[in-house]
Amino acid sequence: MPEIGIVEITGVDLDGEMQGRPVGVPGPAPNIVVVAERGAPALGVGERAVARFSRTGHNLYEARILRAVGGAPDRVVGIYRVTPEGGRIEPTDRKVRSEFRVAAGDTKGAASGEIVLAEVAGQARMGLPAARIVERIGDSANPRAFSVIAIHSHGIPVPFPKAATDLATAAKPVPLGDRADLREVPLVTIDGADARDFDDAVWATPDSERDGGWHAIVAIADVAHYVRTGNALDAAARERGNSVYFPDRVVPMLPEALSNELCSLKPGVDRACMAVDLWIDPEGHLIRHRFRRGLMRSAARLTYDEVQDAIDGRPNEKTASLLDRALKPLYGVYRALERARTARGTLDIDVAERRILLDPSGRIARIEPRERLESHKLIEELMIAANVAAAETLERLEQPCMYRVHDSPDPEKLASLARFLDGIGIRGLTLAKGQVIQPRQFNAILHRAKGTPYERLVNALVLRSQAQAEYSSENIGHFGLSLRRYAHFTSPIRRYADLLVHRALISGQRFGGDGLPRAQEDFKAIGAHISMTERRAAAAERSATDRYTAAYLAERVGAEFTSRINGVTRAGLFVTLDETGADGLIPIRTLPGDYYVHDEKSHSLTGRRSRRRYVLGDRVRVRLDEANTVTGSLVFAIIDDASRRELKQRLR
Repeated sequence: MPEIGIVEITGVDLDGEMQGRPVGVPGPAPNIVVVAERGAPALGVGERAVARFSRTGHNLYEARILRAVGGAPDRVVGIYRVTPEGGRIEPTDRKVRSEFRVAAGDTKGAASGEIVLAEVAGQARMGLPAARIVERIGDSANPRAFSVIAIHSHGIPVPFPKAATDLATAAKPVPLGDRADLREVPLVTIDGADARDFDDAVWATPDSERDGGWHAIVAIADVAHYVRTGNALDAAARERGNSVYFPDRVVPMLPEALSNELCSLKPGVDRACMAVDLWIDPEGHLIRHRFRRGLMRSAARLTYDEVQDAIDGRPNEKTASLLDRALKPLYGVYRALERARTARGTLDIDVAERRILLDPSGRIARIEPRERLESHKLIEELMIAANVAAAETLERLEQPCMYRVHDSPDPEKLASLARFLDGIGIRGLTLAKGQVIQPRQFNAILHRAKGTPYERLVNALVLRSQAQAEYSSENIGHFGLSLRRYAHFTSPIRRYADLLVHRALISGQRFGGDGLPRAQEDFKAIGAHISMTERRAAAAERSATDRYTAAYLAERVGAEFTSRINGVTRAGLFVTLDETGADGLIPIRTLPGDYYVHDEKSHSLTGRRSRRRYVLGDRVRVRLDEANTVTGSLVFAIIDDASRRELKQRLR
């Protein structure tokens, strides 16, 4: 490695340390830990910086950031403030450390407290860099401002071009024509209570030709009929790549005239669909399948809670009539598919999800765990089976396919995970040379951790050790699902990848002239683009959630919480609160007075004088010292007997 070079941030390891790869260095890439010292620019995944490299072990290097590549941002989203020194913009991106000054003639009439988008004019020799406001976004005091900030900060496209909305509003319902008539099949949609678009419907019955087998139908909204290759709707959908979901709103991939109306499988109305018949044996194996382009009429719009209550013996007026003819057969299919899932050893990580519930004014009413019912799993398993059928059909027809791929984990991440697991007495992740890791090995680890104090942390760390799923025209299989081929077919309203798969099926099955164009699209380039938009959406959703959570906790600054250490770095400790699942930082400078040494192998910080030790997975009591709603960051301090004594001494 050269002494000075370019490093690109590739991810975060088990300790929360940034990982990187050298840019322009030939040969196998070494393992690089990126160190951001005080005053260095904060970087995110995919960003690059000039760094000084130093060797720390065999194939191990440390990169100390000198400066970001590309200099300061050319645009910034922030909160405009009027101060005695003049106008100032406080950036909403925590990676942008400096405020910006705004001259009196560059405010565009913004009032103090408004969210603004500004162009960075340049860095003066002394003082703050200058910026010029180009757009007034909204009032930062509005409880719904957090989503607005996330949307603008991450460049999520919101308004649709007029040509796209004109096409959507002019669209008409589809007649039966040559389509398969599925209107008498009691297909039902099963979604969350707050869902507004219903793009999948399901039905099942015992297989008349195979004892113990099942015949299921998964019907998906026929978006390809309305969104044709190259039209304005297609261009807008491709640019977005996917819908983006926030606690208070959705930024849809398609205009609401389609996503909430003509492509939404509402009950009692005729809707165009792409349907796949699935024949499944008693052990859950997909024996055969058949795709049809049809016209359906949903028998009911059901929620996960309603369906689960009905199966558990508490049907309501709507589900009582569907229990025997629709719901019980669906659960029969689910039991079979679940057996197949267990047999093939699908990765079974259980990470607690939380949802933010807002009151009518847009403020947070509460943060609660997201319940995971069998009805959720039922839909998941049927969608997976339909997705597998789509990928298999496109391969058989020799059509292009946008695969959903998931690579096996990186060996270095596995080695780090194995060291941590050994340290807490959970063994089983053997990494013999040449051994092919299997998802069932992770499942065995998760089983050993179940019921221990480390259960939640081990699930989170196993998830963090996995590769990121993405879209690709090249099939490498799906490690997590233990599937050789897999594609996304079931949500073309909200994912562009699914729309491409629909078009390929239309062309391959000769269902009409609205499939793929003769000059095949560049699936490789599109796959890279929609993988990026998926990451962009996830980052925007996460940043909005962080700001909502910070606002929820802002009134409790000074309160104490129980938490667990989920990351150990040179900068300090990252913790997750038991109560809300909120994440925050305990800066190393706030730890009880000592000089702390970071040990990567044991994932710990140890006081050189006191020998006080903080280890990944430890339960700690913390005090909330800062909740920044602008950036969504939380800062905590350790609370224990020693720190309480130090606090009393400082107060005296």
